[in-house]
Amino acid sequence: MVDDEWLIRAWQAVVDERARTIAEGRAEGRTLEDIGADLKVSRERVRQIMAETQRQLASFADVLCEGWRDTVRALGESPAVRRSSFAATLDLKDHLAVELLLAEAGLGAPRTWAGPLRGWWTARLDALDKALKDLTTKAPLLDSDLDDAAAEAGVPSGIPLAEILAHPQSRVTRSAEGHWVRRQARGRDAAYLWLLNTGHPCPVEELVGPMSVATAAAGREALRRDDRFTQLRPEGTWGLSEWSHLRITPYKNAVEALVGVVTEFGPISRAALFAKVRETYPVSAWRLTQCLLSDQIGETDQGLIDLVSRGARPIEEEEPAQPDTMAVEGDFLGARITVDRDILRGSGIRVNSWLTWCLGLRQAPMSRTFATAAGHVPLVVRRGTSTAQISSLRRHALELKTVEGCVLLLLLHLVDGTAQVSHGCAWSACPARTATDSPPPTGTG
Repeated sequence: MVDDEWLIRAWQAVVDERARTIAEGRAEGRTLEDIGADLKVSRERVRQIMAETQRQLASFADVLCEGWRDTVRALGESPAVRRSSFAATLDLKDHLAVELLLAEAGLGAPRTWAGPLRGWWTARLDALDKALKDLTTKAPLLDSDLDDAAAEAGVPSGIPLAEILAHPQSRVTRSAEGHWVRRQARGRDAAYLWLLNTGHPCPVEELVGPMSVATAAAGREALRRDDRFTQLRPEGTWGLSEWSHLRITPYKNAVEALVGVVTEFGPISRAALFAKVRETYPVSAWRLTQCLLSDQIGETDQGLIDLVSRGARPIEEEEPAQPDTMAVEGDFLGARITVDRDILRGSGIRVNSWLTWCLGLRQAPMSRTFATAAGHVPLVVRRGTSTAQISSLRRHALELKTVEGCVLLLLLHLVDGTAQVSHGCAWSACPARTATDSPPPTGTG
């Protein structure tokens, strides 16, 4: 190569003030239309001036730097190269005129979803975009792992990687913890990285913050849909499926565990059954006693536990203690239920199992449906192995204008299978009452 001042002298010789303004504007990323508006010429005229300037500079380069085109094209095979690197390779001072030579040689700014990468050049305009997209397929990524992953994907070092990845068009974004997660799975990816960094299973409540979800229930549902996570039962913590050290039970719940052991070892004594279940599914004896109410489990004439399908008699629940909020009078069963947040948002309502026992629901799962009036959906009472529940009373509570702390009266007709719900507060002590209110309606169902 020759004296590195030649390009500057050529620039001064062939580039007038208007051509310099155009070249500087293009280097800043301005459009031909914008530049033309400032100079009061058309877009096409701006393009012509730019092309003529490039041609004249290239003519000087062809004479003074033989083979420069092949040199810059070879260097430009990389997805992105700084302008200064091209200047150094040509033994030139880094100058705006280098960009005109690069454009004349067929190079351009690398394309990305954030737009052209100004100050960088390449002969393969889409190569950087492809490398960046390959990088996003490696997400989720700890921030400390980003540079290594980028190098593996073929992304050149030095580019403003974090700025490009944070662009709204990017497939990834930063998590609350500062790591890189996929936009369409940011919560689950954040949970994955949190567990990966923690190194041990966590309750879902610890993952709510990193996942940026409103409730533990929402987090739990998201994790359940993703094969990367597994729930360790019965404690309910969450770990990563890839962790080979986890002792994962094959059972989803205590009933499955108990039925599995009875299937394999029954007929079996209650004590031996409980001991074997707890070897693979650690759970309390109280919970296992509840599981004996499953309609799959029964008792033999010898007092052993076996499957109903093998001839064992179903085990029925013994009568629980009667709560002071429930009573039976003739053909009617009544219950007082305090309105709480769960009722107002439509959740099913847990009730004392004395109610289901009175209805003859003494195994699990069992249910009974009661018709309601005024267009309400039927009311369903269910008996599970661990809980008794009635279906949502939200619509009744709203129509009766109740608030938290109010009392609903539930009246079940045991003969005709109908249900009625009414406002059960004493008028003087009703939390929903105001000074100008008239007495509440007496019933909706």
